[in-house]
Amino acid sequence: MTSTFHGLETARRGMYTQQSALHTTGQNIANANTPGYSRQRVNFEQTEPFPPASMNRPQIPGQIGTGVKAGSVQRVREEFLDVQYRGEATKTGYWEARQDSLKKMEEIMNEPSESGLSNTMDMFWQSLQDLAVNPTNAGARSVVSQRGLDVTSTFHYLSNSLTSIKEDYKSEIEVSEKAMNSILEQIDAVNNQIGGVEPHGYVPNDLYDERDRLIDQLSEFVNVNVTYEPSGGNQSPIAMGKAIVKLVNGDGTELGTLVNASGGINQVKVNFDGTDDSVKTISVGGSAINYSDWNSSGKIKALVETYGYQDGSSVTGLYPDMLSELDNLAYTFAQEFNAVHISGMSPNEINNGNTPADINFFEADASGVPTGGKAGFASRIQVSQDILHSIDNIATADGTNPATATLGDNSNIRLLSDVINKEFDYSGNSELATFRGYYESVIGGMAVDSATAVRLAGNSGQLKQSVENRRMQVSSVSVDEEMTNMIQFQHAYNASARMISLTDELLDKVINGMGTGGR
Repeated sequence: MTSTFHGLETARRGMYTQQSALHTTGQNIANANTPGYSRQRVNFEQTEPFPPASMNRPQIPGQIGTGVKAGSVQRVREEFLDVQYRGEATKTGYWEARQDSLKKMEEIMNEPSESGLSNTMDMFWQSLQDLAVNPTNAGARSVVSQRGLDVTSTFHYLSNSLTSIKEDYKSEIEVSEKAMNSILEQIDAVNNQIGGVEPHGYVPNDLYDERDRLIDQLSEFVNVNVTYEPSGGNQSPIAMGKAIVKLVNGDGTELGTLVNASGGINQVKVNFDGTDDSVKTISVGGSAINYSDWNSSGKIKALVETYGYQDGSSVTGLYPDMLSELDNLAYTFAQEFNAVHISGMSPNEINNGNTPADINFFEADASGVPTGGKAGFASRIQVSQDILHSIDNIATADGTNPATATLGDNSNIRLLSDVINKEFDYSGNSELATFRGYYESVIGGMAVDSATAVRLAGNSGQLKQSVENRRMQVSSVSVDEEMTNMIQFQHAYNASARMISLTDELLDKVINGMGTGGR
């Protein structure tokens, strides 16, 4: 038969276990608004029944329960939702960064607007047409010169502004790189703390929460895969172990280990080329990864694509590509405009005995070809000094037969005003287009990219929030639910205490009340 004090021990265990549950409930309520906190629960387990299976067990009609114990305190968390959330966080980080970079580009290009390049060019063409009406009018010539300066100033502004923002993104890459490596160091520090606690049989739920919070932050920068390695020792069956964090491609291909379970991290470094300053490789702990092999998402990738990276023998990216388009546009326009201008005769040439002087409208060599090549030309395009020194160097007359050229002839200025409608190879890919058509295709492409980024940033953000809402349903603290649990555990505690009082009364009756008959 059971011990005399069996009932007391069973009730005592009940009180202590319910007290543990109440303490855990209090912990949950206290952290109801703590970021990253996962609600905890006490796993109740029955203690070993009496009697145990043995040869000398007492002959009673069956085993009798000996109470309950708090087997463990465990987080309520769904790992699958964590994986989903981090995947969506990586996509959101990429598209939000790309959306931001395209928004800044649109603000600089400022199309359509009165100050945009398109309107500036229209005003320049209009000034040429006005001069064609009266080629001897000094005021009309002055307007052409001034509108030409407006064109070069607009090209300068666009090129310099894009270059400045591009350099800002290089700084942002470096800042994000430092932030990411700081997170890796924090994950490693928490890993070490977990590795020091788990071998003693404890389950460090608060450290797990902190580590998961840091991994969530890391996933916004790069795509990661997380696995776990046991800490060893007397580890609890529900202990998670130390995390191994790896950098992976979108298809799950491993690119390198960021955090080792054995301790230590491999820092991520974005390497710039010494020649053109574009991104050449991504290093993980000294092991270089070619950018072309990095098929992933995340904020870092979006920043690199914005700033510019090596793609074979060329440099590509949002801002390098737009700068290249502006250079092509400015270079081809200046070259073709100069070619027509050189072929005409200006008033100064006519007044000097009808002697052709081959004057360029925009700075270039004697044949009208801009010097220095296409790269960076949008920031260098200038109205020639000959035009700035004298508006009578603007070639308005036909230069086919210099001897017969007259001041009132407007043949060449009409050809100049028609340059906008002629098709040239602005892109350098043997694709003919007018100035307006080419520029509109560039602006249209930017607008499409921006709209796509806005749409996908919104979609990925909604998916991320949807997964987060599901995580919150599983892991967040509901104060109403905790209050209900508190009442439940309190009643169970009171019942166990009442059981002790009842057992005490029974024992008092046996000890003090029995055997007193006949006294």
